[in-house]
Amino acid sequence: MGGKIFGALALAAAVGLGSADPAMAQQTQSRLFEITKSHKLRVCQFPLYYSISFRNPKTGELEGIDADLSKELAKELDAKLEVVETSFGSFIADLQANKCDIGMFGVGATLKRAQAVEFSKPYLITNIYAVVRKDGRIKTWEDIDKKGIKVAVSLGSYIEPFMKDYLKNADVISIAPPNTREAELVAGRVDVDMTDFPTAVKVTDEFDWATYVTPKEKLAVTPYAYVVAPGDQIWLNYINLFVDTIKMDGRLMKYAKKNKLGPIVAP
Repeated sequence: MGGKIFGALALAAAVGLGSADPAMAQQTQSRLFEITKSHKLRVCQFPLYYSISFRNPKTGELEGIDADLSKELAKELDAKLEVVETSFGSFIADLQANKCDIGMFGVGATLKRAQAVEFSKPYLITNIYAVVRKDGRIKTWEDIDKKGIKVAVSLGSYIEPFMKDYLKNADVISIAPPNTREAELVAGRVDVDMTDFPTAVKVTDEFDWATYVTPKEKLAVTPYAYVVAPGDQIWLNYINLFVDTIKMDGRLMKYAKKNKLGPIVAP
């Protein structure tokens, strides 16, 4: 579907919803209008997220499903894509400060985050995996929650508070950029890298030393969605329509398979 047609449908949907909703009827400004006028789309992305939005050190280019889909969104809007680097610890503040129009980097849609930002419909659904060294102390999930075991999590990720509550004996170490969990694991400063499906697949594919273990039951099953600042229903409607459209026309599955994420595409 072309950008102009898609844009017209989105605007029609926004107008239609506005006539039925008094709050919508009062909204006269939207990022959607600003983007279509300026032809510039500012997308917050975390450049250290394997399979999602990872900056290839050799090319300097971002790679992953959201690196691909942010280009598709910009194309639909007839806008130039401008990537704004962020992190899981700072993206909410960046959105609220209007540093970007949308976050597209596998953000877990949690109830706590939804108090400060708004989420689109989900496009991926994942749970927690533990990446470990093949020659390390961890062989099964039961080996993790023991005294002396150091578990790395990304600062500000949904996995961080979950693991701090879930683990009773192991030490949870929060890792902030520019450091990475993978580097800490390689250096032997941690024993486990708690992550999601995208990173688990990418790390074990790329590094001979890595493998992953899973719990007997899925932990912290979480939808991944796009995230926008609150108060702009027209823009959120457009992003939801974008998610619906890429599901229907096959682009979501295309880029998911390209990045080995086919098994976690949201229905």
